[in-house]
Amino acid sequence: VQLQASGGGLVQPGGSLRLSCVVSGLTSDSNTIGWFRQAPGKEREGVSAIRRGDGNTKYADSVKGRFTISRDRAKNTVYLQMNNLQPEDTAVYYCAAATGNLIKSSMFAARYYAYWGQGTLVTVSS
Repeated sequence: VQLQASGGGLVQPGGSLRLSCVVSGLTSDSNTIGWFRQAPGKEREGVSAIRRGDGNTKYADSVKGRFTISRDRAKNTVYLQMNNLQPEDTAVYYCAAATGNLIKSSMFAARYYAYWGQGTLVTVSS
């Protein structure tokens, strides 16, 4: 299983970015893809997650209303559309895959994600 994250970059406050995570090697839709981020000096945190089979999603409170997670099953890709970005969103963003459909209370528990991408840096600065 491999995950390839891309789409990070430098953006001004209030700007937008769309992250992509191409997933290969998972043979069924019974899995969950999560986006996590880690800012300098901070712990990794869950940002958003989606169950690829039924599209069930979860968002961290800090990004609700600004970020949208979606999937394109034909392209084996999960997207994270990030709008109204703020300096506190600056971090390395990772996508990760968990086999099985995680329940909502588990979607941000990193220990359930066996596969991780390499991370993409998002910098929000004027």
